[in-house]
Amino acid sequence: MARGLRGPRHPGHTMPIGDLGALSLPVGDDGVVIGDDAEGRPLMVGFHRSTPYDVLLIGGLWTAQVVALRAAGTGARVAVETGRAGVWSGLAQAAGAGLDCVTLHDVGRVPPMGATVGSPVVVVRDCGMRPPRGRVVSSPWQSVLTLLPYLSPVAPRLLRDSTLVGVQRVSPQEAEQIGRILGLSRAESDALPTLADGVTLWCSGSERSWVMTSGTDAETGLLGAARRMD
Repeated sequence: MARGLRGPRHPGHTMPIGDLGALSLPVGDDGVVIGDDAEGRPLMVGFHRSTPYDVLLIGGLWTAQVVALRAAGTGARVAVETGRAGVWSGLAQAAGAGLDCVTLHDVGRVPPMGATVGSPVVVVRDCGMRPPRGRVVSSPWQSVLTLLPYLSPVAPRLLRDSTLVGVQRVSPQEAEQIGRILGLSRAESDALPTLADGVTLWCSGSERSWVMTSGTDAETGLLGAARRMD
């Protein structure tokens, strides 16, 4: 089941309450908590599913790493495809407590993961502005989260093809383009350049929600405070 959410109340921006749509995100028994709504209730996304599932995050490394940690906490194997293994190595070591539940792979070198219902996989693609097309694709029990730090030439395709899209603080020019592709209201587009660190606009089809992601004590100790810039 899933429930509608309203946007968080914070000083970064304001908008008419009528512009805040409900968001029916997929929630499963092994849902990953991606943040809290305005009332502090957790919003969960079910990454473990029998159909291909693609998520795009236009935002910061911090949020992607929190999602990766929490996905590993639900029992998923997390494969990180990245050209900057150094920023992920501490997380990989801390997440598994000696087990390889988070593995790091060079760009284009993620092996077949053998995802099954009993051993689901989340692939995090941290490949810069132009993640290459390759064999890393979503499939049953293997979801893919692609991180883009900013809008790039491949972003329009990813925005259209992804089931779930998260957008953090972007420039006014980027916000305008994202708004056109996703069909955002003017108020939603205008709010994007003003978002506070840790706030994400999550979009699933025509539904929207503003979500605040806050690190636990353990996550903050490992990753630092929420931030948009790396």
